[in-house]
Amino acid sequence: MAKKIVLSLIVLSSALGVAGLRGESKTPTYVNPVIDEIGPADPHVILFEGKYYLYPTGDNWSYHVYTSSDLVHWTKGPQVFKPGVKNVWAPDVFYNPADKKFYLYYTVNMTIGVAVANKPDGKFVDRGVLFKSAIDAHMFRDDDGKLYLYYVRRPGFRICVQRMKTPLQKAPDKPIQIIKPTEPWEKKRGAVTEGPWMLKRNKTYYMMYSGTGANSLDYAVGYATSKSPTGPFVKHPGNPIIKRGGGALGPGHGCVVKDAAGKLWHVYHQQKDGSKPWNRFLCIDPLWFDAKGVLHGKATRGTQQPAPATQRK
Repeated sequence: MAKKIVLSLIVLSSALGVAGLRGESKTPTYVNPVIDEIGPADPHVILFEGKYYLYPTGDNWSYHVYTSSDLVHWTKGPQVFKPGVKNVWAPDVFYNPADKKFYLYYTVNMTIGVAVANKPDGKFVDRGVLFKSAIDAHMFRDDDGKLYLYYVRRPGFRICVQRMKTPLQKAPDKPIQIIKPTEPWEKKRGAVTEGPWMLKRNKTYYMMYSGTGANSLDYAVGYATSKSPTGPFVKHPGNPIIKRGGGALGPGHGCVVKDAAGKLWHVYHQQKDGSKPWNRFLCIDPLWFDAKGVLHGKATRGTQQPAPATQRK
C-alpha cells in the first residue's frame, strides 16, 4: 500500500510539474481590433513612465486619451483638447525632455496647430497655428536633438518636412517636399500620400506613410528611405508593406511604439467593412526589419496573435 501511495504522489507531482511548465511557456495572445469602438482612427501612442497613452481621431470635435499597460487592454480617459470647431483629426503628441512638457500637434479644418500640457493626460492649452492648408503633423527628434515636423500639404497630399527651432517655433528654413503620390497603389482611390511617421535605424531614415484614399478598403502603408531626415527619399520597391487581406480592410495611418522587450509595434486603424466610408477601429500588429534592413509589417483581423511583451527579456 505504501508503495502505491508513493507512486501516486510521484505521478501527481510529475503531472503538476508538466502543467506548470506548460503554464510558464504559454504565450499571451491578443485579437484585433484591440479597441473595437467604432470611430477612433489615426492613432498616436507614446510611452511615458511605464504607461502607454493613445490619442486618436475621435468624435470630430475633440481628442480623448486612452491608457494601457500592455498595448492590448485600453481604458478611455479624459478629453484633453477641444478647439471649439469641427473636423478635429490626426493628433500627434511629442514629449520634450528639455522642458518636460507635452506638445499636441493637431489638425483642425485643414490647419495644423500646437497645444501644450504638463502631463500626458492633462488639458492641452492652444499655442497657435503652424501651417494652413495642411494635415497630419508628426514631430521627430533626431539623435542630435534636432527637431523635424513632418506634415501633409493640401491640395495634392504631398508630405513635407519643416525643421523646427523649438517644439513651438519653426526654424528659418523653408519646408521641403519629400513624398508625393506617384505609384499605382497610392492612386487606387484618389492620389494620396499621408500619415507620415519617421523611424531611424542604423543611420537610415524610414518614412512610413499611407497611400490612396483613407475612406477606401484599399488604404495601405508603405515607406521610403533616406540618409537624411530632409531627404531625398526613395520609395521602397516592395510597397505597400501593409495592405488589405486575411480579413483586414483598409489598414493605415498609424504610429510605431516599442514593447517592454524592445519589439516594434504598429498601432493603426482598419475599416470594419465596406458599409460606411469611415467605419474604423484600432488595431496593433508587429513591425520588423530583416537582415538587409528591409522593413516588414502585417495587418490581422480576428485571429489570435502573440501579444506584446510586458517584461524585458
